[in-house]
Order: sequence, then C-alpha cells, then structure tokens
Amino acid sequence: MKKIEAIIKPFKLDDVKDALNEIGIKGMTISEVKGYGRQKGHQEIYRGAEYVVDFIPKVKLEIIVDAGQAPQVVEKIRESAYTGKIGDGKIFVFPLEEVIRVRTGERGNEAI
Repeated sequence: MKKIEAIIKPFKLDDVKDALNEIGIKGMTISEVKGYGRQKGHQEIYRGAEYVVDFIPKVKLEIIVDAGQAPQVVEKIRESAYTGKIGDGKIFVFPLEEVIRVRTGERGNEAI
C-alpha cells in the first residue's frame, strides 16, 4: 500500500477530484494548508499599503491506495493539477505499512 500526498493550488481541487473519481478513487482527505517553495510569497497592496504574503494558500490531498494503483494516481494528479506556472505543487509517495478500519477491524487493502 502507498500513501500519496499532493500539495496543489486550491482552484485545481475539483479538477483533481474529478480525475481521481474517473479511475475509481473514492476516498481522500483534504486539508487547507499554507506554505512556500520557490515562490517565496508575493507582495500585495491593500488600501494603499504594501505588504508581503509569506505563505501561499494551498490544498493538501492525502490518498491511500494499493501499491499497483499508485503510479496511475500520481499521473492523474500531475495531469489535472498542472497549470504550467510556478507553484503548481508537489506529490509525495510513501510506503504504508498497515491500514485498519476502526469500525470493522478490517486490515490492509480491505480497509481501504
């Protein structure tokens, strides 16, 4: 099993969710997060005053899949989150040792 975490632009969330639904991914956890990478924030003007926004709003997706599905899921996220501009995001893939469904006690792929 694999855990896939993706940090993407918030306005691309619906596109990514739809693309994942097309390949049968039904469950995911979404968190609103803030951070920066190469962008290093940006400057904005509000009521004539200039200020720096250090942390850019992003969305983090967490998805647990069978190891065989991971490459397809990663590619769907990459394709659907792509804008071609700086700040498109990152995708991380982690090995996952165990998954347990609390309600039934199911383990492994059955718990996904």
